[in-house]
Amino acid sequence: MPIVAQSTETTDWVSRFADEVIEESERRAPGKVTSVATAPVVVVASGLSPSGPIHLGNLREVMTPHLVADEIRRRGHQVRHLISWDDYDRYRKVPKGIAGVDEEAWEEHIGKPLTSVPAPKGSAHANWAEHFKAAMIESLAELGVEFDGISQTEQYTSGVYREQILHAIRHRGEIDAILDQYRTKKAPAKKQQGQKPVDEAELEAAEGSGAAGEDDGSSGSVGYFPYKPYCGNCEKDLTTVTSYDDDSTELTYACTACGFSETVRLSEFNRGKLVWKVDWPMRWAYEGVVFEPSGVDHSSPGSSFQVGGQIVGIFGGKQPIGPMYAFVGISGMAKMSSSKGGVPTPADALQIMEPQLLRWLYARRRPNQSFKVAFDQEIQRLYDEWDRLDAKVADGSALPADVAAYARAVGTAAGELPRTPRPLPYRTLASVADITAGHGDQALRILSELDPEQPLTSLDEARPRYDKAEAWINTHVPADQRTIVRAEPDAELLKSLDEQGRASLRLLLDGLADHWSLDGLTHLVYGVPKVQAGFSADATPKELPPEIKTAQRSFFALLYHLLVGRDTGPRLPTLLLAVGQDRVRSLLGD
Repeated sequence: MPIVAQSTETTDWVSRFADEVIEESERRAPGKVTSVATAPVVVVASGLSPSGPIHLGNLREVMTPHLVADEIRRRGHQVRHLISWDDYDRYRKVPKGIAGVDEEAWEEHIGKPLTSVPAPKGSAHANWAEHFKAAMIESLAELGVEFDGISQTEQYTSGVYREQILHAIRHRGEIDAILDQYRTKKAPAKKQQGQKPVDEAELEAAEGSGAAGEDDGSSGSVGYFPYKPYCGNCEKDLTTVTSYDDDSTELTYACTACGFSETVRLSEFNRGKLVWKVDWPMRWAYEGVVFEPSGVDHSSPGSSFQVGGQIVGIFGGKQPIGPMYAFVGISGMAKMSSSKGGVPTPADALQIMEPQLLRWLYARRRPNQSFKVAFDQEIQRLYDEWDRLDAKVADGSALPADVAAYARAVGTAAGELPRTPRPLPYRTLASVADITAGHGDQALRILSELDPEQPLTSLDEARPRYDKAEAWINTHVPADQRTIVRAEPDAELLKSLDEQGRASLRLLLDGLADHWSLDGLTHLVYGVPKVQAGFSADATPKELPPEIKTAQRSFFALLYHLLVGRDTGPRLPTLLLAVGQDRVRSLLGD
């Protein structure tokens, strides 16, 4: 199979794929290329089924060709990124946990095209497919993804594929022979001793949209037939072709769901579709697709991509080159499947992170490498890593592959994505949003004191990052982990302190005014235990005995208890700024 090689080198994978795609495109149009200006339009493709929420695993189906297409576009070539909305697929099952959907009520629509299924109650959209497409289209716009969308409902029902359908039926014997090579399923391998049990969620994720496991065509009274009519009465695809005449194209089918039967002329009939393993390669040939990645469910031996590589020749086309892409996971959650309720979507991720960070997660890992999108505390570490990369790119110390991933994250060939003017640390913004509980004036007061030499004058300078951090605090941090500053001093704890405890608080209080900034307070709170032990506040860890770390932890725990009544909390310098000097002095017994 012509699958792009996936090197384990640290070079930029997008550039390597772009090289191969351009070469393949030119190879398919020999003699037509004399310059970039006259080169053929390069076609890359993605396919998405709006059978439910289009999740972050599905996003890889789009981001992989998007990044490659964008690199080709940066080089001056014309490129089309097609997204085929597989909205004419059958409604296979009711996803769990969808708001506005009664699972029992919606089961009656199983077997209908997705565009014939009602949208969830309360939706502004015409049908099920449009409801889930809309959210993805909005997210792709925010991510800067340029694409041409193709509705397969429109393609099939308008007769665009009529000749391709008739061609497939004329050549059904050849198609059947190809498929027959793979129909004998091997017995499942015996579980080896000590082997980890297969996770049910992992199986769900591998299933994808379900197209990979669909029937490859009927083999009833007419023999093999690669086409399924949708019933003219109940709209379902639970139909069986009972007769077909090649000369007249007259087709008779019967519906096993409602008993309806009719005879139609296929040369004029537009209410049905080719089975998936024939439909996909037909579209490769029709659109001239050069590059399209595929998920694990479509890439295993005997699966859609492999079989399609042989069937595409029947339509006069060639199989695209493209990698198999790995799973995308979520911190603290099982692998994703759109059939499971509550699975995070791109819109969910963009609620708590800027588009640049989400693009970077997909750009920095080769398609065959799995990675996780963080919705838990890990998002703070990811943002720290991103900000360090930003600084390295700015000072010229970043590695070439990291520079390339960064450039692909912050913008496209069309220009840079909108960014936060003052990108303050995400963990700091989250702490401030947590402590101020939505009070913008208080948040601005705290943030303006982070750097007295360059004070923030408006929250807009910290947006949209501040809004993303606030959304994360409000939607993903459990209530018992939120920060609530004490209303009154803990008199009992203050009274119980020994001389060393009281002295540590005095050192802190005496230094507050002179150190009232983020950097100053960081120096102060880490310095108090050093000074108490007879060292300079500027002493480095290498100059200090191990017990200083223990003293620092004890001091920090004391401050947390006095300020928020817990052992831990937001970073102390941020917490102190948030509480304010006067209130800190009161709570610490000054």
